[in-house]
Amino acid sequence: MAESPGTLFDRLVEIMARLRGNGGCPWDREQTRTTLKAYLIEEAYEVLEALEAGDEAHLQEELGDVLLQVLFHAQIASELGEFAIGDVLQRLVDKMVRRHPHVFGDVPVATAEEALAQWEALKRREAAAEGRSRSAIDGVPRALPALLRAQRMQAKAARVRFDWPDAGAAWQKVEEEVRESAAVIAGGDRARVADELGDLLFSVVNVARLAGLDAEDALSGAIEKFRRRFTDMEGDLRGRGRPLEGVSPEEMERSWEMAKAQERARAQDTGSP
Repeated sequence: MAESPGTLFDRLVEIMARLRGNGGCPWDREQTRTTLKAYLIEEAYEVLEALEAGDEAHLQEELGDVLLQVLFHAQIASELGEFAIGDVLQRLVDKMVRRHPHVFGDVPVATAEEALAQWEALKRREAAAEGRSRSAIDGVPRALPALLRAQRMQAKAARVRFDWPDAGAAWQKVEEEVRESAAVIAGGDRARVADELGDLLFSVVNVARLAGLDAEDALSGAIEKFRRRFTDMEGDLRGRGRPLEGVSPEEMERSWEMAKAQERARAQDTGSP
């Protein structure tokens, strides 16, 4: 019979304490909050990869690795006399109950949108009670990838009705930013080009969001498509004894177009979009 989640969690906490303690693992003992930062981000991305792959066993493993990072940081905090994992859990339990009065109280909520609006209102109320001001677009980490950060910030602004009416209206802003970008590129001012290209990218994210798409996923798909086509082009040229270094731009373009055509043909054969 499998052990209960609570028992397993307690064992994991004990394991982490032992790894960090006297006679524990030399690598675990020398880790700090700073050295662990990269691992936390890396493990989160590996969870995303497992989700995209639909690999259940891999997802279990990667979720465990994320949990391990949480326990690692809690153990370090405990060693510093700041807090322990129990404090983390208590704070999370309290927050989840407090911010779901429609579940644990008597506040009626009919839709997911109403529940989200209530969550944001409660966060602002909590901040005010602590003497802090909270912007409607607060809570989006600076460390997020830029496209994801843009989409999350835009979505928060949209909750207070600061938004375009639809993707078509947002696309008009993209066209405006394209014209402005073209004008400054012609002028050669790098600072202005960077500013206008930033506005253009931000506007494109708005279109993706209002079209019901994730801009980060869309760009990831485009990057993967480029990778496939580029490697197909390389394979074609290599097969004809033509290394990239000695190929003219015109020949490379012909091979690129051939790779695109072959990919479309494969997609039609398999019924892929």
